[in-house]
Amino acid sequence: MLSIVVPAYNEGEHIYDNLMVIDKALQAFCSDYEIIAVNDGSKDNTGAEVARAASDNPNIKDFGYDANRGKGGAVSWGAVNSRGDIVGFIDADLDLSPDLIAGYYKKMNDTGCDIVIGSKMHKESKLEYPAARKLFSFCYYIMLKVLFGLKCHDTQTGLKLYKGELIREIVPLRRIDGYAFDIELLALASKKKSSLIEMPVELNFTRGESFGRIKFKDVWKMFTDTWKIWWNLKIKKSYFK
Repeated sequence: MLSIVVPAYNEGEHIYDNLMVIDKALQAFCSDYEIIAVNDGSKDNTGAEVARAASDNPNIKDFGYDANRGKGGAVSWGAVNSRGDIVGFIDADLDLSPDLIAGYYKKMNDTGCDIVIGSKMHKESKLEYPAARKLFSFCYYIMLKVLFGLKCHDTQTGLKLYKGELIREIVPLRRIDGYAFDIELLALASKKKSSLIEMPVELNFTRGESFGRIKFKDVWKMFTDTWKIWWNLKIKKSYFK
């Protein structure tokens, strides 16, 4: 089974339609799958729209909670409740097309690798997003390379597939709920000698602002959380005690 987790916060305007788009994309190549939509304590009608989608489509599972936990918390909640041999996640706004999942899924099955991630820095990627985000992505990549030495060029693209057994093993170790949760999961997977392949993406940034919904405080928290991960992993060595 393939499980796709869709974390959603205040996405009520389009979450119903986007879940149906994801379902159509999965139908094209997979007969056994589930879409786990996680309402991350939204303040709008996201919860009602997710429930409506789940009522209309048995492949869509309705999960959620009242208090906002952040994207990391939502993805982790979905992963823990997943049943798939392969578990992926994709952003609810569909800046990344769910049609990409088919190629990632095939790559994972063909190679037997543990993780397949989208990378904006892949030479075949096609990108339409603001220069400010490009600069931020590059600077963050340099920071992560120095701190963690990961064998990937982009940790933050919102489309990833993990082997189900691996993601359900490392998610309970997670301590970060914000945007830096991606690097935490990849760092934990790296410690377990997991294999990883990067794949190209086609990114069409739909938000009007340079960083979309990501504000300066989110960027600052991402940097501080990254240092916390480094400290816990490299200095305290506390994740696997």
